[in-house]
Parts: sequence; C-alpha cells; structure tokens
Amino acid sequence: MANDASTVFDLVILGGGSGGYAAALRGAQLGLDVALIEKNKLGGTCLHNGCIPTKALLHAGEVADQSRESEQFGVKTSFEGVDMAGVHKYKDEVIAGLYKGLQGLVASRKITYIEGEGRLSSPTSVDVGGQRVQGRHVLLATGSVPKTLPGLEIDGNRIISSDHALTLDRVPKSAIVLGGGVIGVEFASAWKSFGSEVTVIEGLKHLVPVEDENSSKLLERAFRKRGIKFNLGTFFQKAEYTQDGVKVTLADGKEFEAEVLLVAIGRGPVSQGLGYEENGVAMDRGFILVDEYMRTNVPTISAVGDLVPTLQLAHVGFAEGILVAERLAGLKTVPVDYDGVPRVTYCHPEVASVGLTEAKAKEVYGADKVVSIKFPLGGNGKSRILKTAGEIKLVQVKDGAVVGVHMVGDRMGEQVGEAQLIYNWEALPAEVAQLIHAHPTQNEALGEAHLALAGKPLHMHD
Repeated sequence: MANDASTVFDLVILGGGSGGYAAALRGAQLGLDVALIEKNKLGGTCLHNGCIPTKALLHAGEVADQSRESEQFGVKTSFEGVDMAGVHKYKDEVIAGLYKGLQGLVASRKITYIEGEGRLSSPTSVDVGGQRVQGRHVLLATGSVPKTLPGLEIDGNRIISSDHALTLDRVPKSAIVLGGGVIGVEFASAWKSFGSEVTVIEGLKHLVPVEDENSSKLLERAFRKRGIKFNLGTFFQKAEYTQDGVKVTLADGKEFEAEVLLVAIGRGPVSQGLGYEENGVAMDRGFILVDEYMRTNVPTISAVGDLVPTLQLAHVGFAEGILVAERLAGLKTVPVDYDGVPRVTYCHPEVASVGLTEAKAKEVYGADKVVSIKFPLGGNGKSRILKTAGEIKLVQVKDGAVVGVHMVGDRMGEQVGEAQLIYNWEALPAEVAQLIHAHPTQNEALGEAHLALAGKPLHMHD
C-alpha cells in the first residue's frame, strides 16, 4: 500500500516510540488510515533502551539487596553475587514479551507499518526506502538520544551512555555517574545494589533537582546511608583515561577516579538531517516548537514526545500522541496539563510527585498563601513492615486545594495514581480525609497526610 503513489493516508507518523505508536493506535481506533514509520524497533526508547529495561535492572538490584539483608526479616539466605548474563536474560524476556504484544496490537488495528529510516520530504509526505508515503497530516515523533558535553566523547568503552550501561556485561567495580537527575540516580542505585562503588556528580545544588527540595534532601540522606557518594554544586570540567579507568576533573579542581564514567546529563531531540527545517518547521535548539495542541507552525504537521520541549516521559508521549489522533479525528481535545503529570524516579528509595513544588507554589500563589505538611512513613504500619523510611509532603493553597504531592520511600511510585487524582481534581484536604484508606497499606499514609492537613491528624502528633 505504501508503495502505491495513489494512496494518501489520513496520518503518516515518523517514529514508532511512545508518542508515535500511541497516535497510531488511537488514530486507527477512530477510523483514520494510518502509516507508521520506524527505523529501529517498534516501541522506541522506552521499551528497548529506557523505562522498561532500567526498571528491570532496578528490580534485579532490589532482589540482590533483599538477599543480602534478608536476615533482618528472620530469613536466612546466602548472596553469591550478580550474574549479569542472567540479569540481561530476565530483562530481555520482559522486553521481548511487551514488544511482541505491541507488534500484535499494531497489526490488529490494520496500521500500515513501514520499517526504514524516514525523512520529511514535504509538509504532507515522508520518504522511506526509496518510496514516498503521502498523508493528509504528518506527525513527527522521532524521539531523543543521550546527550553529552563539548569535549566529552562517549566511546562505549570506559565513557558510556545509558544505552551502553543497559548492555554492560559486567558489574563495574566502581563508577562515576555524571548527572544527578532521573537517569543518573536510577543507574547509581542499581549499580550500588549490584555491588559497585558509585559517585554521582551533579552541577546543581541537589540530586533530582527538579523535585521539591525536601524530596531531594531525603534522597540524599538515603543515598548516604546506602554508601552512594555524591558531589553537588560544582560542574564538570574534563574526563581522561587512566591506566585502568577514567579520571574526572571538576571546575574546582577536585578529581574522581573509577572504572567507568556514565554520562547521564539528559537526552537531546533526534531532529537533524530529517528535513524538518527544510520544510519550514519552526525549531529551537533542535526541539520542534508546538502549541498546546501539538501543532507546529506548518498546518499539516504536528510533533510529540521527546522531540518537543515538554516533559521527557513515556506517559507524556502517550498523552500527546492520543491528543493529536483525537484532534485529527474531529474529537474535542483538552491540552495536557504538564503540572498534573505524575513523575517517578525509580531509585531506592523511590521519589514520586505530582503538581507544584513548594517553591513553585509560593512563586505562583504568594508565600503567605501556601501551607505544607509532612507525614513521615515511620508512622505508617506497612512502611515499617517493609523497613522503608521517607515522607509524604503535601503543598496546599491556604483554605484551598492541594497543589502538590511529593513522596519519598520504597514503592511510592505505586501511590502516585491517587496523588494524581487529588491534584487534577483540585481536591480539598477535607475531601480526601473523609475517604477511607485500607489498613495496613502504604496508600494509607497519603490519606493520613490529608487528615493532618485537614486539622485532624491520627497517627501523627499535632
């Protein structure tokens, strides 16, 4: 079909990652004739080089920690080490199962799937494999790749990206992680669980710097307790090979040495050489500029996912892709509220949040109009059973809705669903406080925090 010059699709999608395939599935469901073009594997970064494999590594690390520490629960086990071949086998089986399911979904929706490297050839066409695929509308969803710094060459040997780290055939004896954001702290956490000596270098004042400062400080405390070292507030200057590893020098002259250096300073958009600028698409620093409905300045072209300057999260890509498909199908659409998107960092302990940080809330509403409260997980029965520490912090507009929920502790990512509803439905503390949460669960801690904010704390001192 794609080779037939007379065929004009309703929607041609360049990129089969989270945003692209979500748009394809939803568009086909709504009756659009969809062509989906992908040069690598359907599922993109999230499935093959991001969310799924990193969480598999983190879970393997959790099992390793539990094996070492089981005696504190009265269970005697012996820990003999980490078999990275076995870890990769487990990880790859998870990916393979999801990949097969996704391929089946695309086929079942009668989406025309085209493997090959596509290039935008006009505002209504993409060239791939020597053929021109025509569409009434084109969606650009070519994603992102790991970034580096000027003069810092990622060689895949001793200086590696997250892509290389996911296939490393050994547990490094020591590692420097450049970047204390989500990617950096997740790999630092997994490698420490596997037995590495890890140092995180972050140029800003805190780990996970986009989170509420209280969450950052709690994570830093937990990392210290785990023996994960970190250096904050000084930027990277250079890296060089030593006899058997890498030496990193910071701007203040401080030096660190390790077996490998993981460059985890974020991801940049894949947009160069793909015909975007030549066809008049407005861009900034490699990102495609869009409005709240994901429309570019070219009427027949939209863009979603890591290619646009919004939150680089798979579930954001899903939402943006669905929005485009529904808009093109004539449905009424609502722009994504990016503050209302749940954010989770899956290190140990986990950091989860939705809504505004306390600092941002004070900036928006005024310092005298914002109140906050912290509920320690030490007062929660299930968290005690799990032996996890941390807090749930709520940020509220005085006498109004909860505008921020910030949580640190094991399994907090599983609690962010209710937190998302609280923020997005603009719930008052008293409204959440009257809901009955199951006991004993960690979810109960979220309820108790709202009880305290509503002025009737239970398992918490007044």
